[in-house]
Amino acid sequence: MRIFNFRTRSTIKCPRCLGKRFVDWDDIRRLNRQLKWVPAPCAYCDATGRVPKEILSKVAVDCMYLTIDLPESTIEKIKEGDPETVEKGKQREVFVDHLIAFAEHHFLTQNLDAENIANLYLNTEAEKANFAVTKEELIKYIQGVIDLKKSELN
Repeated sequence: MRIFNFRTRSTIKCPRCLGKRFVDWDDIRRLNRQLKWVPAPCAYCDATGRVPKEILSKVAVDCMYLTIDLPESTIEKIKEGDPETVEKGKQREVFVDHLIAFAEHHFLTQNLDAENIANLYLNTEAEKANFAVTKEELIKYIQGVIDLKKSELN
């Protein structure tokens, strides 16, 4: 007689990385996460290629905040649907979306370069932002926004 109770969970191929355990540029484009993710091991499936079916109802496949560089405890909170952690993720996405729109607007309407856009942002918007960023990180990120926008225009 066995006294172990094995709970079997039904798993499916990870819809984020398509089972390959790594999110690549094709996945990033497919999920419309350019400027929000970089290629890395898949946080949705913990780089296993498979996820429990239940995760689909708890965490969106394209959840921007769920990335491999977060502490394991935060990843678990996201996957469990912790309201405070989920809200922080939503706020982070709003911050990033605003930053992208700000950079695109000033690049397209005033033809400003990354450094000038970063300076303008730091002088007018940074105080309202929920997340701090260094000037060097900001310039690099805004350059990425400009590069993507140029590639879309060509």
